[in-house]
Amino acid sequence: MNRRRLLAVSAALAVGGVAGCVGDGPGDNGGSMTPAGPLPDVDDETLAATIRNANGFTFDLFGRLASAADEDGDPNLFASPLSVSTALAMTYAGARGETREQMRAALRYDLGDVGNDNGENDDGNGAPNEALHGAIAELLSRLNERGEAIDPEDLPSAYDEEDDPVPFELSIVNAVWGQEGYPFRDEYLELLETYYGAGLREVDYVSDAESAREDINEWVAGRTEDRIDELLPGGALDELTRLVLTNAIYFQANWAEPFEEQATETAQFTTLDGESVDVPMMRHSEISVPYGEAELSGGDVAGVELPYVGDEVSMLVVLPEDGAFESVADNFDGDDLAAVIEELEQREGRVELPRFEFESGFQLRPALEELGMVEAFDRNEADLTGMYDPDDPAAGGENLFVDDVYHDSYVAVDEEGTEAAAATAVVVSADSAPADPFEFVADRPFLFLIRDRPTDALLFFGRVGDPTAE
Repeated sequence: MNRRRLLAVSAALAVGGVAGCVGDGPGDNGGSMTPAGPLPDVDDETLAATIRNANGFTFDLFGRLASAADEDGDPNLFASPLSVSTALAMTYAGARGETREQMRAALRYDLGDVGNDNGENDDGNGAPNEALHGAIAELLSRLNERGEAIDPEDLPSAYDEEDDPVPFELSIVNAVWGQEGYPFRDEYLELLETYYGAGLREVDYVSDAESAREDINEWVAGRTEDRIDELLPGGALDELTRLVLTNAIYFQANWAEPFEEQATETAQFTTLDGESVDVPMMRHSEISVPYGEAELSGGDVAGVELPYVGDEVSMLVVLPEDGAFESVADNFDGDDLAAVIEELEQREGRVELPRFEFESGFQLRPALEELGMVEAFDRNEADLTGMYDPDDPAAGGENLFVDDVYHDSYVAVDEEGTEAAAATAVVVSADSAPADPFEFVADRPFLFLIRDRPTDALLFFGRVGDPTAE
């Protein structure tokens, strides 16, 4: 691994193989997030509601994936529900009837009265209005701008070397891959291009699905620095595939205050199974960062926020007390996150964090069905007619449904990569006594979240149960 690639994180493709099945059921722009035209203004309340809902989906999905990981004996887990939600939002734009209502509830797309996306402002075909897609487009646009304001002169001296990479990069892109000649609705394709920067790329699944799969995997690999090189496994697509919607996120960032490599030493880490393993433990013997302790429903935790350069994105590490990891992780939600953040104060102390690197891969259909998104996967009941014209002879009497949802991710954390100034202001009054130095030693299972501090959007969520496991 190139350790300078500190956090090469990607979470790619959500709707894998939207397949066509005969039954009775109901432009390429480079794959950037650059809108095709000016977007409608999104008010702060609508944007905040969209982010709050997206964060709620993060905890919903992560809980299902954690249960599956436990059953498979996987101690570590990493995902980007933001990527999944974005790709499924493109699918949701083409859903109708009960299929759409289930997706709206499961994915938390309902803005209620805030964005008037409660169905009252739909067009005649039941298509969702602009509020949700406009808010998602605004959020992704803001995230893609992170790091642009970083002044190289403000970087720590550790980044003065000429061979150092760009210290911060966050890229989110979308693409749509459709069967050539298929009667996709113009208004659906226009929505995808307008709000998601995803022009249609025509491929031929009917005669050469394997070539289409290779093209999609190559696109994902190229936009994730080859960290995700085979999102769609062999056999994921076939002659009945009609549409694949993809989202890829790539994130690389250096810590605002790097760990000194010479300070890293071998230490003991107690795994989820209760065993002790040797890990390379990174150390800051004295550092000033946001730190706090909170009482959550699942147990007491300590939290430390390690900012990246630019101060806008950070890693929040949540360390449950001994014996409480499972209880805390099983119950962790938006209220718990808010409780931890509320207790963060700029403090002097010691931080120890294991170096780790691992990948996660999922087929998300079971998790999404558990969340209530059922009909979209039913080849007879799915209603995705907002995507295409079922009465067009070119549709061949087919009914489209979601075949599966694929998601891969990769994370690596080392001495060069994760920290920044606190986003939470710490007000120290004249009468306050100085706080005692804290100690944060992550020598047992912990959760970590990568969040955008200005918007509170969660980009990634993970757990480390065994840093030595691949």
